[in-house]
Amino acid sequence: METPQQYHLGHGLLTAKGARFAELGALPTDLGQLCEAIQGVLVHSDLTAWLYDVNLPEVRLNEKHIRPLAQALTRIHELAPQPLTVRRQPKDRMAVVCRHFTQLLCTTLREQGIPARARVGFGAYFNPGKFEDHWVGEYWNAAQRRWILVDAQLDAVQRNTFKVDFDPRDVPRDRFIIAGDAWQQCRSGRGDPAAFGLSPINLNGLWFIAGNILRDLAALNRMELLPWDVWGMMPRNDAELTAEKTALLDQLAALTMAGDEAFPETRRLYESDERLRVPTTVFNALRNAPENIAV
Repeated sequence: METPQQYHLGHGLLTAKGARFAELGALPTDLGQLCEAIQGVLVHSDLTAWLYDVNLPEVRLNEKHIRPLAQALTRIHELAPQPLTVRRQPKDRMAVVCRHFTQLLCTTLREQGIPARARVGFGAYFNPGKFEDHWVGEYWNAAQRRWILVDAQLDAVQRNTFKVDFDPRDVPRDRFIIAGDAWQQCRSGRGDPAAFGLSPINLNGLWFIAGNILRDLAALNRMELLPWDVWGMMPRNDAELTAEKTALLDQLAALTMAGDEAFPETRRLYESDERLRVPTTVFNALRNAPENIAV
């Protein structure tokens, strides 16, 4: 069986090669410069007005619903025809969320021969005392023999606004809490479920963490869905966390946090259990509608 490093050199359905994919080869190989290039073509849709003084129309904000990278690259060039290495003004960048920064980062690193994958969890650096829903990348550093978290979204404006006191190219694991870790903390009483979620819209709780465990599991299987995509056994509230679901989530949290030795079981469980495996159609909770993930 492939090692995790070998597996995460390959692409999944949503990062399959397509339109303009070859342009990724022109992006910088220096990690910091690569993050800056990504920040130059993407902008977080929830931060455009607040941090970048840009008021985008609703049709532009819908760009965040694009899943396949090939479609995202096409949209980036529809907004501005220059190469990806040319930094756009915020108004000309594709309006996305953290997941898209992560997807573009990980796909580019794979194309550069570096194993990379998305991780789903909670950032401790946006709102003091809260752990906000967030995605980052994780790449294999062969020289250091470890997986390293990278937040490609944190440009200079955000680092200053949120008073980021660490290097986004090596995010400490107590600043980005992977979903499985958040679950284990809250199940053991070391964490408060009410602190994990999306505090601006008052969404939080164990059910929210459970959903991110399943999204993280999918990402570890090269399926980077949208943060609001729902499928399988994802609960909509704490009342839906039955004893059976909770026991399985305990197992998934342990597996997703266990390291490379758990890779074979992580793959086996995902592929064999339809409650966990991403189907062709998922429910887009923001649009309140089912959607084909590849369209």
